[in-house]
Amino acid sequence: MACVAVMLGVALAFAVHLINQSALGEFSAAVRSLNGEPDAQLRALQGPLDEAWLGRVARQPGVAAASPVIELSTYARRPEGPRVALRLIGLDPLLAPALSPDLVPRLAEGQDRLALLAPDTVSLNGSARQALGVRPGETVEVQHGLAWRRLLVVGDVAAAGPPVAVMDIAGAQWQFDRLGGLSRIDLRLEPGVALATVVRELALPAPLQVHTPDQAAQRVSNISRAYRVNLTVLALVALFTGAFLVFSVMSLSVAKRVPQLALLGVLGLDARQRLRLVLAEAAVLGGLGSALGLALGTGLAASALALLSGDLGGGYFPGVAPRLQWSPGAALAYGALGVAAALAGSWLPARMAQRLAPAEGLKGLGLATSGAPRPHLGLALILVGALAALLPPVAGLPLFAYLAVAAVLLGGMACVAPVVRGLTRLGLPLVRRHAGGLLALQRARHQSHTATVAVAGVVASLSLAVALTTMVASFRSSVSVWLDAVLPADLYARTAGSAAAAESAFLDPAFVDAVRGVPGVARLDTLRLQSLQLDPRRPSVTLIARPLDRPEQALPLTGELRPARAGAVSSYVSEAMADLYGARPGTWLELPLAPQQPAVRTWVRGLWRDYARQHGSVVIDSRDFQRLSGDVRVNDLALWLDEGARTGEVQAAIRALAPDPDGLEFAEPREIRALSLRIFDRSFAVTYWLQAVAIAIGLFGVAASFSAQVLARRKEFGLLQHLGFTRRQVLGIVAGEGLVWSGAGALLGLALGIGVSVILVHVVNPQSFHWTMDLLLPWSRLTLLAAAMVAAGLLTAMMAGRAAASREAVLAVKEDW
Repeated sequence: MACVAVMLGVALAFAVHLINQSALGEFSAAVRSLNGEPDAQLRALQGPLDEAWLGRVARQPGVAAASPVIELSTYARRPEGPRVALRLIGLDPLLAPALSPDLVPRLAEGQDRLALLAPDTVSLNGSARQALGVRPGETVEVQHGLAWRRLLVVGDVAAAGPPVAVMDIAGAQWQFDRLGGLSRIDLRLEPGVALATVVRELALPAPLQVHTPDQAAQRVSNISRAYRVNLTVLALVALFTGAFLVFSVMSLSVAKRVPQLALLGVLGLDARQRLRLVLAEAAVLGGLGSALGLALGTGLAASALALLSGDLGGGYFPGVAPRLQWSPGAALAYGALGVAAALAGSWLPARMAQRLAPAEGLKGLGLATSGAPRPHLGLALILVGALAALLPPVAGLPLFAYLAVAAVLLGGMACVAPVVRGLTRLGLPLVRRHAGGLLALQRARHQSHTATVAVAGVVASLSLAVALTTMVASFRSSVSVWLDAVLPADLYARTAGSAAAAESAFLDPAFVDAVRGVPGVARLDTLRLQSLQLDPRRPSVTLIARPLDRPEQALPLTGELRPARAGAVSSYVSEAMADLYGARPGTWLELPLAPQQPAVRTWVRGLWRDYARQHGSVVIDSRDFQRLSGDVRVNDLALWLDEGARTGEVQAAIRALAPDPDGLEFAEPREIRALSLRIFDRSFAVTYWLQAVAIAIGLFGVAASFSAQVLARRKEFGLLQHLGFTRRQVLGIVAGEGLVWSGAGALLGLALGIGVSVILVHVVNPQSFHWTMDLLLPWSRLTLLAAAMVAAGLLTAMMAGRAAASREAVLAVKEDW
């Protein structure tokens, strides 16, 4: 059983690690393939980079090569087919081979070499060809606004990852209205030249930034780091509870072998050698369980990558089909964790074997136990956990919060004995006239120190199950309330599914004005999305421009709304902006709103909850945005309909105004809400499975613990039967003790779980994902969890009691005759 517990814990933790690392590695490789192999990249903070910089950079001493690049996130389709998200890259085919070899187009057989320079040709990578179902010589359509540009497929590119199309940079500028603008300039420096020297001599203005490959790698890692770390910690929960199962199983093993250990003691095996013997057995079991767990974890990871494409629900690696990347170092680390868990779980049983008095053991008096409970130790650990939860994150991770959870759990388990004594004290008046019940409660009271052995797994697994259930329920409830706040309109229309595609898939002002006049439309609000790269090491921030006549009603604000400043542009930041960039209400935030222009200083008036964008978002009034940037395009429409207007008829009328009706997506609030909650449930599906495994391990621990107690008390039960107790009465005594112990474990697990859920909701989630939520206790589910644990403990005790009342227990009394 101990070997199985270690195996499951190591398997889950190692599988999660392999899945995350394989997906991240494949995604990072795809990003490197698209970014090429430059020493640095020159980019604008917002909007296009003036191509006049290309000549200046290329002539700069120390620069060996400078390659211009256009990047667009848009959509493509076969003529009249469904849309597919596409990243389109325009580059110079003569300069690209030195800096971006994976993006160099390879002409298909029969195509003219000059086709690479044509303004209406494109080359696709494998993912794009598969998603679109096209071959060289066929055409694809690429979206620009609500119109489509038809391009001829003339070749392919080696770049991996999501769908990518490559074309000549001049053609990309002409087809997508980017004349005179670039997305970036890739730089290759001469050997021995320092990048800092080149940057200093270029004297770049503030709107321009130099990005390095290391910053790009860190940015990719930061996209999913919090999700990966929290999922790994959750997987280690199974190993944590497995340590308590090892504790219970080793206690059972020591209890069964008291005569053998006592005989070894008489023959010369001293106390320290008995300690080492039990620890060595645990190390062997832990090593075997770890080896099996690594093999099982590898199989689970391979299956998950094949079935889920590396996405465990977080949605951080779109379009990536990773291959398993097995790591010997990680295998050694997780194997060592398994052995450490086995040794930690066997330490107290080994100490019991060390304290065994050989003479008493040979007489069948069992193990000497230290019956002095230590509630003060438990309270001290809980206090340490509470204080640790108040500490700030380390390198953006809630490490002290994890420590707080562990301290609270360990402290709670140290309080099992006092809780058992308290319950028995309450129950004694009820059973004073019932011999069996009185005997069960009195023994449970006087042997309360052994309850820790019996219910440690229950307390650990139930408290974690309660905490995770509460956290998920709180998050789901908060998301549901948030959706109600951000979806006030009757109908929504959009053409871009993400901020990245907002620059290519947009609605022009003439179309928006036409929609305002559609019969049935009472009111129309617009929304504009832009991606801002405020920090090269962090993922992009989303800028949202929308009407904000009454921000307190338009946004789900949290905290105080500061008064507006006369003459200043007001901004409203998400909680992630406050944590990552220090942009809090009452501070100034500089935003690059206009291309090639200095950043605009905005006054932060309020903080709002944004569960859709983990890495930060900023909202400003659309009138301020259009005035400062000159950009009058929009991406989303929010429509309020007249009373009695038919949604289908309004949609049909709006589609009739569009150059291509298929370029628009419509959704009602209930549809968006249902889809969002389905995505939420999928994101936490793995959480439920890991939680179930932890509960199962805890129940195995209960079974092993009660079995150990029965074996240690065979003579006691035999004596009770000799004194006239029936088999049913002995079974009732054992069941009563089990009910008291499992009830104490359930109550304590419920209380600890609520305490841990407070840490998860108010500390771990804000420090990991930079959003807050309201604590919600789903009492019906929590009560069901606790009742299930009590029922399982009672059933286990009754099964153990059947053995206690067997003939072997009666015959065991003769061992002393």
